[in-house]
Amino acid sequence: MVESLDLPEEPTAEIPQEPEAAPATAVATEPAPVPEPEPVSSAPAAPPVREHLTMKALLEAGVHFGHQTRRWNPTMKKYIFTQRNGIHIIDLQQTLGMINNVYQEMVDLVSQGGKVLFVGTKRQAQEVIQSEAERCGMLYVNQRWLGGTMTNFQTIRTRINYMLELQQKRDQGYFRLLPKKEGVKLRDTLNRLEKYFTGVRDMTEVPKAIFVIDIGREDICIAEAQRMGVEIFAIVDSDCDPNKVDHIIPGNDDAVRSIRLITNRMATAVLEGLAQREALEQARIEEMSEVDESQFMTAYVSPDDEEEGLPEMEGLDTATVAEVAPAAAAAITPVAEPEAEDPVAEVAAPEAAAEDAEPEPEPEPEPEPEPKPEPDPEPEPEPEPEPDPEPEPEPEPEPDPEAESE
Repeated sequence: MVESLDLPEEPTAEIPQEPEAAPATAVATEPAPVPEPEPVSSAPAAPPVREHLTMKALLEAGVHFGHQTRRWNPTMKKYIFTQRNGIHIIDLQQTLGMINNVYQEMVDLVSQGGKVLFVGTKRQAQEVIQSEAERCGMLYVNQRWLGGTMTNFQTIRTRINYMLELQQKRDQGYFRLLPKKEGVKLRDTLNRLEKYFTGVRDMTEVPKAIFVIDIGREDICIAEAQRMGVEIFAIVDSDCDPNKVDHIIPGNDDAVRSIRLITNRMATAVLEGLAQREALEQARIEEMSEVDESQFMTAYVSPDDEEEGLPEMEGLDTATVAEVAPAAAAAITPVAEPEAEDPVAEVAAPEAAAEDAEPEPEPEPEPEPEPKPEPDPEPEPEPEPEPDPEPEPEPEPEPDPEAESE
């Protein structure tokens, strides 16, 4: 037999019981006050706080790494600090200063109403370009750059409109009504168009500036921008030509962290520029409303009324002025008291008026209008001369009867 083992009992955790609720008593309680909704401010949203970029952040992101020394471009010599293990090291002191300068240039451009196109088709930059461009509400191209996107924009716009038309048909279920082969073909066409044109679907004109990752890879984009007069912002690595770019940021254009750091900085500059533009528009609207109100007050209150002691209305709105002004004008205008009527004067007044009234002078007869001179009679046309009568033929001599008798 197997002896039973006396195992120690495991302690059971006591489950705390909730105290019984006290019996409900009918007590009149005041309803909780409803919080008033906070007034919505019409002021524009505050611009994003500009973060101070440090040298440490650039080092951690690897912005200072260039390409191999044998692949360098001599025009980048002034931006290269040294070389190490066959790799050029970019001078981050210059990079930091130029990032701040380019940041301000981007803010000024966007605050004046300019649109920016973010371009980066290499694998390391595709996701970063899309996310940062969508964050600041700008255009982007993260797939293959289609030739003519800027120089032949009208044709590109027709393809974008065709893509929007297909999207609308897809949403309405039009593809399900087609034969299978035609529906598959239209879906493939739509997928291909969305791949290349999703980032520029809202582009209605050529942008004012482009921000490019790797100008060596995007040489067609750079050439089109130069031809169209578009400002070029770009990250320029040690193997690129900085003379093609208007606003240079020397740095590593291959590392994902470096691309994300600089692209995030440019997107923040775009947001700050948009906030400044919104603030300027709001200030302009308020200024115009103040001018209109001051013109209304000047036209409504005259200097004579101010001397009489009318209340000041400069600080009142239009509705208050419309209520106050008629009452104030009525209070100042004296009301003439009616005079007592005299029945004798009423009877004598018409007689005196009839005696004093002078006879009205007879109106002078109007001069008769002078008769208009009759026009000279037109001369009668001379009668045409009658043609001479034709001479009558001479009568033949009658035969002599005596001669006939003989």
